Amino acid sequence: MRLSFYQYLMTQKNPSGADEVEQFANNAALDQAFPKQSQDFEEISHYLEENAMYLPSMTIFDTAWQRYLSKMN
Repeated sequence: MRLSFYQYLMTQKNPSGADEVEQFANNAALDQAFPKQSQDFEEISHYLEENAMYLPSMTIFDTAWQRYLSKMN
């Protein structure tokens, strides 16, 4: 079974981590409206662009997405 992006991202949480993806995961965990079941890049990307003020750069999402794809393959 393939994890949703959110499920994968939650495996990257680290409250004291300095890695940008870890910080993204920490903040996404607090985001009640995050599309938690989605595996769709466009849906998640659009959501983050419109709603995720905690994400300073979409490049961080791109990095996390590449890690997600690598893990799922």
